[in-house]
Amino acid sequence: MRYDLVIFDNDGVLVDSEPLSNRLLAGHLTELGHPTTYEDSLRDYMGAAMHRVHDVILERTGQRLPEDFDTAFHARVFAAFQEELEPVDGAVEVLKRLTAAGVPYCVASSGSHERIRVGHRKTGLDAWFPEEIVYSAEDVGRGKPAPDLFLHAAARRGVAPERCVVVEDSRLGVQAAVAARMDVYGFTAMTPEDRLTGAKGFFSRMEELPAILGL
Repeated sequence: MRYDLVIFDNDGVLVDSEPLSNRLLAGHLTELGHPTTYEDSLRDYMGAAMHRVHDVILERTGQRLPEDFDTAFHARVFAAFQEELEPVDGAVEVLKRLTAAGVPYCVASSGSHERIRVGHRKTGLDAWFPEEIVYSAEDVGRGKPAPDLFLHAAARRGVAPERCVVVEDSRLGVQAAVAARMDVYGFTAMTPEDRLTGAKGFFSRMEELPAILGL
């Protein structure tokens, strides 16, 4: 099927940020008295907006994270991005193929606009994503697995949900796309297929995506 809009998740799909950010998140939570392993962070928070971290910790412990938690965490993440962040292998080639074929695309991320922009500037992806095609959970108030962000992106691009396809690598992101009534393909570079239930199909290398999208 040829789609009218390709919606990319950002972290783990366009920029290789998930290992960095989840390692730092696990460490930061552990320092604050909430022991968390890297694997715990991937399982519980990968693909989620920051409010989910607060919600999960409060639900499990009855304690609230410090008011400056987000600011302190993002300072660590952005510093790590400047040192280590790279684009996902093959992502730029996919964007070139979509552009050449005249297929519209955008990014819809649980991360903040600032986080998206910091990562895109470091990796050069800002050249492919002007502000008008960048959407964040900040824009809708609820992150994945709620469908709000994907529906917002489709509405802003003027495309019906059923004509959109989502490229995701997280359980929460796949759930959000399914709830939005969009086809979704699971990128399995970090997440096994059995955690991406609901995806229409799977791929492990970006080089496989153009064929999936009918290019």
